[in-house]
Amino acid sequence: MSQVLHTPPQAPAPAPATDDLAALAARHGLSVSGARPSLPEYVRQLWARRHFITAFATAKLTAQYSQAKLGQVWQVMTPLLNAAVYYFIFGVLLGTKHGVPDYIPFLVTGVFIWTFTQSSIMAGTRAISGNLGLVRALHFPRAALPLSFCLQQLQQLLFSMGALVVILLCFGVPVGVSWLLALPALFLQFTFNAGVSMVMARMGAKTPDIAQLMPFVLRTWMYVSGVMWSIDKLAQKDSLPQVVTVALAANPAAVYIDLMRFALIDSFHASQLPAHVWALAVGWALVAGVGGFIYFWKAEETYGRG
Repeated sequence: MSQVLHTPPQAPAPAPATDDLAALAARHGLSVSGARPSLPEYVRQLWARRHFITAFATAKLTAQYSQAKLGQVWQVMTPLLNAAVYYFIFGVLLGTKHGVPDYIPFLVTGVFIWTFTQSSIMAGTRAISGNLGLVRALHFPRAALPLSFCLQQLQQLLFSMGALVVILLCFGVPVGVSWLLALPALFLQFTFNAGVSMVMARMGAKTPDIAQLMPFVLRTWMYVSGVMWSIDKLAQKDSLPQVVTVALAANPAAVYIDLMRFALIDSFHASQLPAHVWALAVGWALVAGVGGFIYFWKAEETYGRG
C-alpha cells in the first residue's frame, strides 16, 4: 500500500503537434470545414451553380409582389410613378426640362436605368445579412447570393423595358439600329452593379447597419448622376470648375445612363456623351466587377459565422 501511495504521478502524454495533426488530416483526405477555395476553384463552383442562381433570382422576382393585388404590374408602375414625381418637381417646378429635347423619354430612361443600379446595390447590401438561415444551412459559394439579386433586378428591368419602349414610341422617338447598343450597355452595367453589390454584401455581412445608411448614399448619388437633368447642359456653363463637370460626366451611373439614352433616344447625340465613354463604361465594369468579386471571395469563410 505504501508503495502505491508514494508512486510519483505520471506526466501527461504530450499533445500532438499542429503539424502532425495537419499531416494526419491530409493523409486521410480531411480539410477545414468552410475553408475558402482558391479563386479558380471558386469560379468553377459558382459556374456549376448557375442554374441555382437563375432559379433563385426568378423565384425572388415572382414572389416580390405576390401579396399585392396588381401583382407584377408594380414592376412597371414603381419606376413610372417615380418618373412622374421627378417630372413634376424637376421638370416643371425647377425647369430642368428647358433645353432638353424629348425630356420625358430622357427622364424615364434615366429613372429606369438608375433604378436598376440602385435596387441591385440595395439588394446586394442585404444579400448575406438578410439570408443567414440559408447561408448557415447550405454549403455553396456565397457570391451566388449577390449575383442572384443583381440578376433579379436585371430581369425586372427587362420586364419594364416594354413600358419604356411604348413611352418612346408615343413621344415620337423612332426605332433605330442604335437600339442594339443597349445590349452591351446593359451587360456592362450589370457587371458594374454585380461588383459593387458584392462589395456591399461583404460590408453588410460584417456591419448590418450599413443597410440603413445606403438609402441616403444612393439618393445623393442619384442627384449627381444626371437622372433628372442634363450633365451636358451643365458642362456648358461656367459656374462650375472644369474638374467638377468632368467628375460628374465620368460618374459610372451617369455613364451607363448616357449610353442608354444615346442608344434609345434619337435626339440624344454623341456630342452629349463624355469623352471616351465606352472606355469609361468598360473600365468601371472591370474595376467594379473583378475587384468586387475578389474582395468578396477573400472573406468567403467568414460569412454566416459569429
